[in-house]
Amino acid sequence: MTATRAQSPSAVVDRPRARGRPGPELTEGHKSMPAVLVMWALVVVPFAALAAAVPVAWGWGLSWADVAIAVTGYVITGFGVTVGFHRYLTHGSFKAGRPLRTALAVAGSLSIEGPVIQWVADHRRHHAFADREGDPHSPWRFGESVRGLAKGMVFAHVGWMFNRDFTNRERFAKDLLSDPAIRRVDRLFPVLAGVSLLAPPVAGLAITGTWTGAATAFFWGSLVRLALLHHVTWSINSVCHVVGNRPLTTRDRASNFWPLAILSFGESWHNGHHADPTCARHGMLPRQIDPSARLIRLLEALGWARDVRWPTQARIAARLREPAREPRRSASPVQR
Repeated sequence: MTATRAQSPSAVVDRPRARGRPGPELTEGHKSMPAVLVMWALVVVPFAALAAAVPVAWGWGLSWADVAIAVTGYVITGFGVTVGFHRYLTHGSFKAGRPLRTALAVAGSLSIEGPVIQWVADHRRHHAFADREGDPHSPWRFGESVRGLAKGMVFAHVGWMFNRDFTNRERFAKDLLSDPAIRRVDRLFPVLAGVSLLAPPVAGLAITGTWTGAATAFFWGSLVRLALLHHVTWSINSVCHVVGNRPLTTRDRASNFWPLAILSFGESWHNGHHADPTCARHGMLPRQIDPSARLIRLLEALGWARDVRWPTQARIAARLREPAREPRRSASPVQR
């Protein structure tokens, strides 16, 4: 499934360079201490809210307005990551016009998982070196012992984000650096992060007309929503490289973990994704629910997405670890 990509990001995954071969470094620059402190706040504060969610909901702090605001925010920002950042901008699973391209980049930025170009660079680097030296977040980084894997799971889930080095964007996301619209969205990340945090309480105030409504909307629609979305995304990096099944052949340990299929919008069919990274559908096998693929199908039906790279039976069969056996033929088949 190859295609030209006008108005589409590069789907070429950078390969490890031969030893001694000159080329751009894996990383560039360093995160400032204020940036690291902000990262700590974005990890700790939403998680604390998530931990407090049950007692708050049990008491007075949850209304149907809060549920509607939180679910709406989760769906918009979640699909912004899975369809926008991941399947479109990182892997070029389909083509889109400028309005949809920009809208997906904005929606993904509202997830507060990082600026769009840096997110894409990190993920392309992950595919180039998956579960090997150079992978920014492999859970196998510290070995296969119980202690090493436990340490690796924490690192892959959240620890890697505190690495002070940035992935080299010139090497892994050069196509996005040359796109003025995407660069603009990338620069506006702090503003979009603020919008993502402030929009829920503003909506809560508008719906309920009370400051209490604004406060509970901030708790559920901003903090809890971000915590859930972030930990689901991070689980793809950690859990889905350790736990689950691997029906398709890959050169890494990416696995399918069905319990996260709905919350991750199909991203937890990670073995399928690594078997065919540019494919628009990750849940390639029967009964693998993939909401992101359904959204892409809708965008295609509306004419907003085109040249979508859907899986074919031939490509799936070629990657199955245990291909289905053909029915036994008669010893004397009838020639027709």
